[in-house]
Amino acid sequence: MAYRVSVLRAATMLAMALALGAGAPATAAPKQVDPKVSSIVPGDPAALGFDQAKLKVAEDGLKADVASGKIAGAYLLIGRHGKVAFQEGFGVQGPGQTAPVTDKTIFRVFSMTKPIVSVTAMTLVEEGKLDLDAPVSKYLPEYANLVVWQPDGTTKPATRPMLVRNLMSHTSGLIYGFIQPNTPIAQAWAKGGENRNDLTAREYARMLAKLPLRTEPGTAWFYSHSTDVLGAVVEVAGGKPLDVLIRERVTGPLGMTDTAFWQPESKRARFAEPVNTGGGGPLEGLYYDYAKPTPLLSGGGGISSTAEDYLRFVLMLEGNGQYKGVRILKPETLARMRQDETTPQIRQAGLFFPGPGMGFGLGFSLVNDDTQQRPGNGTFSWWGIAGTEFWVDPKNDLFMVFMVQSRELASQYQRKNRAWIYDALVKP
Repeated sequence: MAYRVSVLRAATMLAMALALGAGAPATAAPKQVDPKVSSIVPGDPAALGFDQAKLKVAEDGLKADVASGKIAGAYLLIGRHGKVAFQEGFGVQGPGQTAPVTDKTIFRVFSMTKPIVSVTAMTLVEEGKLDLDAPVSKYLPEYANLVVWQPDGTTKPATRPMLVRNLMSHTSGLIYGFIQPNTPIAQAWAKGGENRNDLTAREYARMLAKLPLRTEPGTAWFYSHSTDVLGAVVEVAGGKPLDVLIRERVTGPLGMTDTAFWQPESKRARFAEPVNTGGGGPLEGLYYDYAKPTPLLSGGGGISSTAEDYLRFVLMLEGNGQYKGVRILKPETLARMRQDETTPQIRQAGLFFPGPGMGFGLGFSLVNDDTQQRPGNGTFSWWGIAGTEFWVDPKNDLFMVFMVQSRELASQYQRKNRAWIYDALVKP
């Protein structure tokens, strides 16, 4: 009798629980952010701490650059506390075009690919499939016997292993030849095939392993093909092509449907193009055709995206690895990415470092001293060679996305964006 009563009581409690929704998670996390719902949530600029008159300085500046013919168009988005205080497209998508720049215009974001690949790598770290402190040779065996360039043009075997985290922090010893194209090591890299795009990510990494390092791994910061090699490591650790892993682990869950290494021809009407193609020199062919794939999936610079799409990624970073209930990274994983991997010695020994008061983590530049930089301490960011840029400033709970196709004005826009935004931020 007691058994029967207990069973009836248990059944009654279960029925009540189900009626109250306790029998299954009522608020289970979604597997994907709805791509049809815009990531741009407008907010009142004044309520978000901005002086609208000063924001207009940014608006007027970009309109003037379009009117003068410096750029065909651009898109600037500024926000705080998860809401957007300023968003506007300027000009048209390319010379001779009439289509205006919008949050759906597709831009080559170049090196803003690097943070996406780095985040993808960290999802594998969380699963125990990738070890930050392991030698790269654990995943790419050809990196076991690296050599280092010497001043006299000879090479010597490297005495330190290249670690996975060296790839993510640009302390690997690899280079980008275009930064100093006339140096002997850059010329050796050019002859060795640095500029090829007819290889897969894995094949490209294998080729780079045959070229001499600029420095011993872990001793100097040199902006480089490190993230291209990381892309090959990710493929090995994840067991799938890089584009598939990025789509499954980052862009797909975030609803970033316009972010990819290559775009379908059907989207050509939304492609942004530059005023100046910058023909000749080591960056010949920089502005590749979005819709004509090559075998190389460049983890260092091959992705294109829109302002609305990339904002999803930025808001995930601002949300400590989560956006609209979809978690990409654990907060502690993102915190690890924001630890400075450089030292004064590493920074001084390098080349092309982001600037004074800066450090570099695992895929992002970092602001360490906001007496020397406008964004607050802890800001993490990166940019692309054609001028695209994003940052997340946790100190001021501020974020921005900027899209343009202008290699010539990239550095100028970095300075202007900081002045425009922080001059307008009157309530930090």
